[in-house]
Amino acid sequence: MATKPLGLPHPILSSEHFPALPVDPGTLYRVSSHEDGEPYFGSSGGNRFDAPGCKTGTAEFKTCYLGMSLAVAVAESLLHDEEPVNGEFPIAPETITNLHVHRFKGDTLHLLPLAGPVLKRSGGSAALAGTGDYGLTQQWALAVHDNPANYDGFIYASRHHNTDLAVVLFDRCQEKIAPASHTSLAATPGFAKVAEDFGIVGK
Repeated sequence: MATKPLGLPHPILSSEHFPALPVDPGTLYRVSSHEDGEPYFGSSGGNRFDAPGCKTGTAEFKTCYLGMSLAVAVAESLLHDEEPVNGEFPIAPETITNLHVHRFKGDTLHLLPLAGPVLKRSGGSAALAGTGDYGLTQQWALAVHDNPANYDGFIYASRHHNTDLAVVLFDRCQEKIAPASHTSLAATPGFAKVAEDFGIVGK
């Protein structure tokens, strides 16, 4: 049976008050090429859940992307555009050296779990993370943003580590999250295991 392509979200996504999941900012990870200025909320329009109005210069919101684990943050940043070679990812050492892992502190974030029942009730599927039609996925982000529940963002299945979850935050929660620490990716506890699992090797 052919997989049904993703369509626009059902209006329920922008109207019903689904229960939010409370998330401690300290449990989130962000991999960035910058040592400071994080969490960074952008509006380039080039990312999966950016505001659809970015391309016309009238962005409805700005976004910040994070992982609920170090593995997700690495997969969604360092490996985002990489293709495996014989089951491994040859990465130049300086590429890893130039990346930083940021951790955060702050008030509890209230996130919509856009997976499982909520995703299904809204007319979605795993295609939300898999489709290359960002114009469509950005409409899903806008629906969540416009929900009267005023979610700080939402949780979704990571495309590049599909057994784990990623997070997108809206800039309205910017005052709730602040930098706590940052380390170089190579020196971050747990990175050696992540590199082994993904087959990240030097080239």
